[in-house]
Amino acid sequence: MHTSTALLTDHYELTMVDAALGAGTAHRRSVFELFARRLSGARRYGVVAGTGRLLEAIERFRFGDAELEYLREQRIVTDRTIDWLADFRFSGDIWGYPEGEAFFPGSPILVVESSFAEGVLLETLALSILNADSAISTAASRMVFAAQGKPLAEMGSRRTGEHSAVAAARAAYIAGFSATSNLEAGRTYGIPTMGTAAHSFTLLHDSEREAFAAQVAALGTGTTLLVDTYDIDQGVRTAIEVAGTGLGAVRIDSGDLPVVVGRVRRLLDELGATQTRITVTNDLDEHTVAALAASPVDSFGVGTSVVTGSGTPTMSMVYKLVAHENGAGEWVSVAKKSADKASVGGRKSVRRRLNSRGTAEAEMLFLGDGPAGEAEGVEFEARSREVLVPLVEAGSVRPEHLGSAGIAAARERHRACISELPAVAMSLTRGDPAIPTEYR
Repeated sequence: MHTSTALLTDHYELTMVDAALGAGTAHRRSVFELFARRLSGARRYGVVAGTGRLLEAIERFRFGDAELEYLREQRIVTDRTIDWLADFRFSGDIWGYPEGEAFFPGSPILVVESSFAEGVLLETLALSILNADSAISTAASRMVFAAQGKPLAEMGSRRTGEHSAVAAARAAYIAGFSATSNLEAGRTYGIPTMGTAAHSFTLLHDSEREAFAAQVAALGTGTTLLVDTYDIDQGVRTAIEVAGTGLGAVRIDSGDLPVVVGRVRRLLDELGATQTRITVTNDLDEHTVAALAASPVDSFGVGTSVVTGSGTPTMSMVYKLVAHENGAGEWVSVAKKSADKASVGGRKSVRRRLNSRGTAEAEMLFLGDGPAGEAEGVEFEARSREVLVPLVEAGSVRPEHLGSAGIAAARERHRACISELPAVAMSLTRGDPAIPTEYR
């Protein structure tokens, strides 16, 4: 966990630094913003995730001997730049939407103020972490709402990269999932882990009854037995015969789930196992979870859909220079004018406007001195709240955003922020963002 993150970046980040050092512009104070021009997948809101991971990665963004030797051997930058990189430590300030917070088109999810060289080096790292984690957290948030209070477990490790699986479990947990199947996520982030047996365990034994007996002997009657390896109805009967009516749960991983779940619940009740729970898996997404939420399902296990962002594996975030000091030391706002890729220049602060019932009405972006400057939008203070918070101050990461405490805070923050969004935000149909973004 202490390896350098300095080469988790694109080639051109370093060549820009190289050229700027040669031109004498590398040390100009600059402001970069990370934002999404639109919500990918026509989501109604996005969820920020990955901030804590990014801050830890920034702390390890150091060019050691191995990294410098690689750059020297490949002749990627000049010796002058290698000397500069050898002493690199991010020394600027970063503000951002705290983890678990909702965001909308144009929301400055991350605001980096530093020299140009320091800020531009973080572009790829920030985008790679926040794009992926936020896509997963956004999908997970929709699933949590669709489940109507029933617990969901993340179990998608086999459907993504081995390191991505750990990050995915973290992002889903922030959005309200209750557990993960991934043990490294449990060790690293303190997320509750779960799991019992797969079909291979049943197939290993001479009969389903022997497999169930072996599992109960090892894990106790509170375990969850997988009942659909052969015939589901017979599997349920065998499970109760082996474990008794105190069996913890049965898992169903196939079939027409709404029909099968109802049949299994009736059968369990007939057998006297009225407290035995039903958990379902089988390629669930937010739509199938919603369809099953009113059924006798007690919990859900979601794999492929959550770790791939339910068809939206990135939030299409970008990282753009919005202001810098000119040669005279004066701040200048800058922005792209490209068709369909325009950005809004200038330093910004953010307030979310609420109505009298505490429901969000708009995301207000104030052009002015930025998050550390004079308070813009003071006339809205009585019915709005600030969104940006300090993440890094003079190169030092704020500790409240790190570790298990940071994850716990993000999880609670997400629960609170979702409750203030208008009802349309929870629609699973494609549509416009739940609240508009206003520039002031």
